[in-house]
Amino acid sequence: MSLQELEQEPFSVHEFVERLAWKTMGSKARSNPEEFDPILLHTAFEKMINDLQKKNEETQREIERLESSCKDEEKKHWQNVAELQKKNQALYTNFQKLDERISYVATKVVHLGDQLEGVNTPRARAVEAQRLMKYLAEFLSGEALKSAILTDPFQLQLAADIIQKLHLIALELPVGGKFDRARQKIAEKYDHIEKELIGEFKNAHREGDIKRMKKIASVMTNFKGYGECINAFIVESQRNAFIKPNVFDEVLPLCEKTNEIIHSVFNAPENVMGKFVQNIFQEKIKNHIAKQLGNRSEPEQYLKNLNDLYNRTTKLTSELSGFKFGSDSSLLSKLTKGIFQSHLDNYIDFETRYLRDRCTILLHRYYESKEHQKKQIQSGGIHDFRRDIQAKIGKANINIGPAIEDYGGEIFLSQEVAINILQETKIAFKRCQVLSSTSDLGSNAVKIFDVLSQYLVVEHIDYALELGLQAIPLSDPKTEPVVYFFDVVNQSNTLFHLVEKQFMDSLLPLVLSSPKHGVCLKRKRELKEQLENKIDQGIDRALNSIIGWVRQILSTEQKKTDFKPDDDATMLMLSPACEKVVKFVAKQARLISESLDGKNVEIIMMELGKRFHRLIYEHVQQFYYNIIGGMLVICDVNEYRKLVKEEFKVPLLSRLFEVLHSLCNLLVVVPENLKTVITGDHLAELDEAVVSSFLQLRCDYKTAKIANQVKR
Repeated sequence: MSLQELEQEPFSVHEFVERLAWKTMGSKARSNPEEFDPILLHTAFEKMINDLQKKNEETQREIERLESSCKDEEKKHWQNVAELQKKNQALYTNFQKLDERISYVATKVVHLGDQLEGVNTPRARAVEAQRLMKYLAEFLSGEALKSAILTDPFQLQLAADIIQKLHLIALELPVGGKFDRARQKIAEKYDHIEKELIGEFKNAHREGDIKRMKKIASVMTNFKGYGECINAFIVESQRNAFIKPNVFDEVLPLCEKTNEIIHSVFNAPENVMGKFVQNIFQEKIKNHIAKQLGNRSEPEQYLKNLNDLYNRTTKLTSELSGFKFGSDSSLLSKLTKGIFQSHLDNYIDFETRYLRDRCTILLHRYYESKEHQKKQIQSGGIHDFRRDIQAKIGKANINIGPAIEDYGGEIFLSQEVAINILQETKIAFKRCQVLSSTSDLGSNAVKIFDVLSQYLVVEHIDYALELGLQAIPLSDPKTEPVVYFFDVVNQSNTLFHLVEKQFMDSLLPLVLSSPKHGVCLKRKRELKEQLENKIDQGIDRALNSIIGWVRQILSTEQKKTDFKPDDDATMLMLSPACEKVVKFVAKQARLISESLDGKNVEIIMMELGKRFHRLIYEHVQQFYYNIIGGMLVICDVNEYRKLVKEEFKVPLLSRLFEVLHSLCNLLVVVPENLKTVITGDHLAELDEAVVSSFLQLRCDYKTAKIANQVKR
């Protein structure tokens, strides 16, 4: 086995020993224990151990050699580092000496420069003065100009520098005499050169020569016509712009492009950029907006355009806010205000006037489609007094007009009309949020809500409730009443819920942080209470009419002989009056369930059920009963109980009729068992006077001495 296996990775001692034993003994010793030779294995292990010891000694000698070599290398390295440090120190010393020398020389140079400048500046000024005097002499001579600079069109910028200085000198010359002519000629040349420079500037702009534009703009800085140069730049920059109908789409790209040129050409780019944007707003945008908003004969389109244009303008100002416009940080807001101020001052008046006209048209079309002419409703006072008189006399023909007009069941409420009005006000609220100032937002929103309240709530919902109130049959009807008021209530609640939703979604966010918040809440509460009062009044009348007709049926159809028939009379399962009452009341209960929803159904059913129970209770106590009559009234009351349970679905009412049914059972119970029945579950809690009043309705009350039978 080779020692090279020791250098293989990964190395395992266990596997190394196993391979050594396997190679020494062979495969037969492993399969046949008798051939195992421990001496041979021991010898092989001893030999391998000796080889490993020799290998270890060789490895150790190699390690010592490498360590010695490494120490020698380290010593050489430290020697090199020491030499480099000495050289670095010498270089640093030389650098300090050189720096001191340079500083000394620089000081001398600066001093020398100052001396030279002190000598050269007066000389340069004198040369410049001499040159200007030479040119001034030409203007004073009265002859044509001869200097090449003043006459050569290719030296326009040099001529501009000279004429600008001569212009300043001319302003200091005495008035009168020979200087007037010279001053005039200088002024003429000044104006001529100024125009030429502006023309050159325009040509350079059209050719896209930024460098020449910058030179000319720099020369023009000292001229009176520098503003004209800026104006020319603004006009030229817009030469091929604003071709499309919508100017807003072109403004931002144009400003971005022009802003780069302005910063490359002008010394005060922010001021020039401010004038450029101001020109766009006051010329292009203002004219575009004036054209779009010039026609106010169509209010809807005018308001739509105003809102759209204002939104576009504010969006544009937001996009342009990244540019700098000099010291005026509020430039964009001032420009926007200047354009729209005349429209915004009377915006809310125009908005509310349009809303009123629109709501009036919507309501008029609706009532016209129903062939209905709106009229003044007389509620309360004399009108209610007239209803009371007609109810008592039972007829309406007393020359004071018909008492009831139900309009054929029409309730005069339209979800379509309501949705249209709400859509108009929703859009108006959105416009109000955009077009109103912060200080006016709350009050403007309230004005829109007032229009909504007046036309949808008062003119439509409240008006329908008033008509519904007038259409409710009298409380003592002579014919079966048809009650449409529950449909009116249902539709009124639905429409007012839509109003409340818009109140929360559109109005409240606009007034939440203003004093108008409380005003709006109060106004909505008053409107709701106004409608609820009329609904309560109408429901009370409707229930009175229903109960009145039930009373009419019972008083005309129910006869005393029904409950006190002869002994040989045919036994009826229900009285005719009961059948009519059950049929009518079931019809009304289903109508209420179909017309109303939620808690409203339960509340009205409870009220109707209580009145119905009191009527039946009082009706039952009007008769005397024999056994057959008692059975009949029990059947009648049981039918009423089933009616209430199935149609009214109010547990308390079912309980009331169960007690009434138990009281009616007292009319047929044999005298001996009465005491037991009275102490039963349903009757034990009743007042003794109530129980006694029912016992006294029995025909045998005195003969059977029932009073003695039930003494407790």
